[in-house]
Amino acid sequence: MDHLAMLTANTTSYSAVQFLQRQAASLLLYQSVLESDVGRAFLNLLQTIRYTDGDGRDCLLAYGSYFQALASSHQTWEEYLIQQILTADNPFSKLAQQQEFRQLPSALVVAGQHDLQILQSLYECNSAVLSEWVQMATHLPISPVVWYREPEAVGTEMGLIASIPELENWGDAVADLAAYYRQHGTGLFAKYAAFRWQNGQLVGIADADSVKLSTLVGYEWQKDALVKNTEFLLSGETALHVLLYGSRGSGKSSLVKALLNEYSHRNLRLIEVSKSELPDLPKIVELLRGVPQKFIIFVDDLSFEEDDDSFKAMKVVLEGNLTARPKNVVVYATSNRRHLIREYFTDRPAPKDNNEVHGWDTMQEKLSFSDRFGLTLTFTAADQKTYLQIVQHLAANINISAEDLEFEALQWATRHNGRSGRTARQFIDFLNSDLAVFGETKNLPIDS
Repeated sequence: MDHLAMLTANTTSYSAVQFLQRQAASLLLYQSVLESDVGRAFLNLLQTIRYTDGDGRDCLLAYGSYFQALASSHQTWEEYLIQQILTADNPFSKLAQQQEFRQLPSALVVAGQHDLQILQSLYECNSAVLSEWVQMATHLPISPVVWYREPEAVGTEMGLIASIPELENWGDAVADLAAYYRQHGTGLFAKYAAFRWQNGQLVGIADADSVKLSTLVGYEWQKDALVKNTEFLLSGETALHVLLYGSRGSGKSSLVKALLNEYSHRNLRLIEVSKSELPDLPKIVELLRGVPQKFIIFVDDLSFEEDDDSFKAMKVVLEGNLTARPKNVVVYATSNRRHLIREYFTDRPAPKDNNEVHGWDTMQEKLSFSDRFGLTLTFTAADQKTYLQIVQHLAANINISAEDLEFEALQWATRHNGRSGRTARQFIDFLNSDLAVFGETKNLPIDS
């Protein structure tokens, strides 16, 4: 490229950068699209292209930051922008998930159309275009490496995700986008299926437990009852809060987690709440009210002490208050105790005890707390037959004789944690590793 052509190209790119900066500054609702690491790196790169110094080092550094941000996100610029639009959390998307499109305020709809047209301009400024502009601004002989992903590595997605880029005017997609928000939700709920309540806020879990219902053997009645209740929840009918109690290692927690892998495609979400966070339970429930997804609030290993604030919070959620209970939220709790509040002999009111007039009533309220769960599922300790059924199911793809498998499994249970689904899983995990490394089972540590 000769000097005159370079000057002309620089002038053109300078004007284009100015235009894009004005466009980005004009966003009314979708500012969050440019507030992540990738978005900030994009804006910073535009700024340095426009005002690069004499040797262009600041521009090259900005391009490197932009490249790294995209590479870290495992997305192209185009993929990133579409995902940010679909998961945006703003007044338009929030209201669209609760109301029909025709009921939305016209100002929000017009603002949404306006922003989509702006985002279309930013979408067209892809990594290849930016690389060329950096080359011009820094007078490099060749353009910097462009971040891209091979077509076969990019998941093909249908529907709105694929159709938006094909539109001549993205503003025309505003009604379809509102429908998408109404079906799939916004923000974190559109990005993740599993969550943890931590320090007063929801935290998305990218790699949730992959356990599946098909891998869980035994306790068929309990499994069927829990699945049926979850189907009620997903169908918008009244579902019951559920207490799963019984022997440790019997698969109570795994059964709840498996529901997410079975039904996440039907908008089921799972929120894990630890014992220390239970006082926030009423707040969590209100946060979920009116959201299109269905939620299981999962409390593992539940029990209470005397005068526990967690007990009061759980009671409010299970029994309700003046506010109607949202139909899209249930609590599934596991416990090793049938009576969830610890009782001591000193708790029993003596006839001479005049500290409380109705002491026996108070004690009965504590003991009957588990009755507040509409459905209670009991998991008894696995007998030998059930334990071996679980082992055989998990070992279906392991090359070992049935006799050796049964002998080793029983020895493992005897020497370790007793017969349970958890023990069977631990035995199979060790057996798989032992066969992979040593090619035989003689190294099983059956003598503890």
